[in-house]
Amino acid sequence: MNTSNLSFNKNRIIVILGILMAIGPFSVDTYLPGFPEIAKGLETDISLVGLSLTSYFVGIAIGQLGYGPLADRFGRRKPLLWGLTIYLLASIGCIFAPTIYWLIGLRFLMALGACSGMVTSRAVVRDLFPVHEIAKVFSMLTLVMGIAPIIAPTIGGIIVTLLGWRYIFVMLTLIAAFILFTVYKYLPESRGKDHSVSLHPVKILEGYLLLFKNKTFLVFAIASGCASASLFSYISASPFVYMDLFGIRESVFGWIYGLNAFALISASQFNRFWLDKQSSRQITVRTLSLQLLSAVFLIISLTAGLFYIFIMVLVFIYLFWLGFLNPNTNALALEPFSKNAGSASALLGSFQMVFGATASALVSIFFNGTAMPMAVLMVAFSLIGLIAVVTYRDTVVNPVEAVL
Repeated sequence: MNTSNLSFNKNRIIVILGILMAIGPFSVDTYLPGFPEIAKGLETDISLVGLSLTSYFVGIAIGQLGYGPLADRFGRRKPLLWGLTIYLLASIGCIFAPTIYWLIGLRFLMALGACSGMVTSRAVVRDLFPVHEIAKVFSMLTLVMGIAPIIAPTIGGIIVTLLGWRYIFVMLTLIAAFILFTVYKYLPESRGKDHSVSLHPVKILEGYLLLFKNKTFLVFAIASGCASASLFSYISASPFVYMDLFGIRESVFGWIYGLNAFALISASQFNRFWLDKQSSRQITVRTLSLQLLSAVFLIISLTAGLFYIFIMVLVFIYLFWLGFLNPNTNALALEPFSKNAGSASALLGSFQMVFGATASALVSIFFNGTAMPMAVLMVAFSLIGLIAVVTYRDTVVNPVEAVL
């Protein structure tokens, strides 16, 4: 859509879209510090509490595939409002969850609602902004949404300490109500209804299969998925690694988690300036190469038994390089699409969450009481992403040259 035909405040739109993209990570990061208390309160063990994280990722992955065609058929606003309502009701349910199994199920429903914001935000960016600006806009969105992982663990830790873990979901309920009102009041429709988009299951499946046949989309969706997997390898393992293995208090863990989130945010802002000199594809190859190198050093450091502060610095560096990947891989994956941007955004997001859920599950499966499973998965997903990108025939950067 030509932006001249739509009257909107660019900064306000970006803030709202950033908030919508932040719903997913904020809903995860706020309750991570509460894992031990949730286990005690629901009389279960922390591994089952971890399944509520996995169910959330699965819900995000599945839900996005449904919202994509809905956003293309009915426009962006209506499916978004439906999704935010589901998120609101599920958050209320989590407040009163009587068992861990109820919490696991309700977190799945929360994810089904939250993913509407993730799909819509990416699709609206594709609707409103020129192709050559998309990566920069995603970098700006990261600045807005990046506030969530900085403040969320600290807020979650304070709430757990002072009020108890259930009040985390009281807070999420209030936030959901505020976002629902803000979207209804201030977010314009960026793309009208399109009745040519079929909602028949077979047609939807055929549409997604066509997306798979687009090599540009597939390559950078895999790279984006690997970036998410490497992030969630860290997210899933960090409560144990930092609090149990390194002996860091819950309140301090929140600050460290926020500092690592700052690494992601600062990199995304540097990315805006780097894009003036090099293309998104070149930046993607270079940062994947440097990220892989950081992860290899992390494994070496763990094997050598170095002091945990050094390990934390390497994790910070790894996440810094990750901050360049998200805006560039998202922009490159969505670049070929206009009419079906909602479905493309949904499939891209599903890739990210499937990879994230896989990483989260693998952390649990290979748990051995050390930080090594986290580090090995970081190496593995960085390597897979790098292989996908450098074997793409239009990518002209040599990965060896990238790190020299």
